[in-house]
Amino acid sequence: MSKIAFHTLGCKVNFYDTEAIWQMFKNEGYEQTDFEQTADVYVINTCTVTNTGDKKSRQMIRRAIRRNPDAIIAVTGCYAQTSPAEILAIPGVDLVIGTQDRDKIVHYVNEIQAQRQPINAVRNIMKTRQFEELDVPDFADRTRAFLKIQEGCNNFCTFCIIPWSRGLMRSREPESVIKQARMLVDAGYQEIVLTGIHTGGYGEDIENYSLAKLLWDLDKVEGLKRIRISSIEASQITDEVLEVLGASDKMCRHLHIPLQAGHDAVLKRMRRKYTTAEFANKIQRIREALPDVGITTDIIVGFPGETDEMFEEGLKFMEEVQFSEMHVFPYSKRTGTPAARMEDQVDEELKNARVHQVIDLSERMQLEYAERFVGQVFDVIPEFTTKGVSESGNLIGYSDNYLHLAFQGSADLAGKLCRVKMLEAGVNECKGELLEVIEQAPMAVNM
Repeated sequence: MSKIAFHTLGCKVNFYDTEAIWQMFKNEGYEQTDFEQTADVYVINTCTVTNTGDKKSRQMIRRAIRRNPDAIIAVTGCYAQTSPAEILAIPGVDLVIGTQDRDKIVHYVNEIQAQRQPINAVRNIMKTRQFEELDVPDFADRTRAFLKIQEGCNNFCTFCIIPWSRGLMRSREPESVIKQARMLVDAGYQEIVLTGIHTGGYGEDIENYSLAKLLWDLDKVEGLKRIRISSIEASQITDEVLEVLGASDKMCRHLHIPLQAGHDAVLKRMRRKYTTAEFANKIQRIREALPDVGITTDIIVGFPGETDEMFEEGLKFMEEVQFSEMHVFPYSKRTGTPAARMEDQVDEELKNARVHQVIDLSERMQLEYAERFVGQVFDVIPEFTTKGVSESGNLIGYSDNYLHLAFQGSADLAGKLCRVKMLEAGVNECKGELLEVIEQAPMAVNM
């Protein structure tokens, strides 16, 4: 039996795509092994969101070649899409396939096994208008299923290479999304996370359909307990989306809404399509529709031209919004983007000092948000960790509003719906107590 090993860099969408590629090889009788072991085929799913992503991708490609020089080395993902020639120049690479045509990957590997000639299967992504259908019926060791509903982005923010690596916005057919959601529920999943490159843009390219309509259709899927949106822009939270969030008992009280910067001048240079006032107004409306909602965000610190004054005002704005958590990134030059060519780059040391300030604020707001829920009871689906428990010997899982709860319980509760009382608030982990197990049905996953 042929062995295959995977290494995935980058975002949740890449992890979804890797699972989809694994399904195709599994259907051909392959056995999956660890990336550090000897395999017949290595698949490296690359990231190009920063120059460091490119570098890490090249390191992993070379590591696979050293591990087994006779293996077939297949490279896919965003870096493969934008720089195929650069990757093929690495001696030992057999196949480069970008962010499309991955349904042909097994065919290409078979062809290479027969002829041992390198293949560049990368096409111009900007011409692609179809969503690539890749089903993932289950996720090894995961209690939450990811469901990819769209691909690509039309925004062209000045710091971002993604439209060039993923192409323009294209949505998955509604029937296909619902069909896969049912498949995942049949496999034992109770929470589905809707994911994509620009998830909230779903339906913009489908006539008489929208994200709100998709959410209502998913709400009707029997056996599905929770629906979570991985990320959504403030402008995409329409009145119709707000209506579903407020009315459906399956929608999680958690939204990840990227702000990126808290100052209008910086947002304009980033080519973000909103002002801080518009963003704040939308957040207020979301909180009216969904009281106690957890709102997490992304922040880029030290964008070219960000002065001390802009940074301080931005910090003040973030505090006013009261996020439940912020994912903080120092601005990193991405070759090929307009921001990398801007002249007023911020000094690295200053950037890092600002990052620490934003992280401190994030942790303060995280604790303040969590403290509101001490004594409340949540439905939690414990995650699989390597041993089924956290280092502290506790089970860990997320509440619907994205509080990370740790509580005592046996490893066989992973994937089951547990009722947990929150005892103590914490920054990255809150302490809870198991009251009862609601779902006794075991998860159908590969352990």
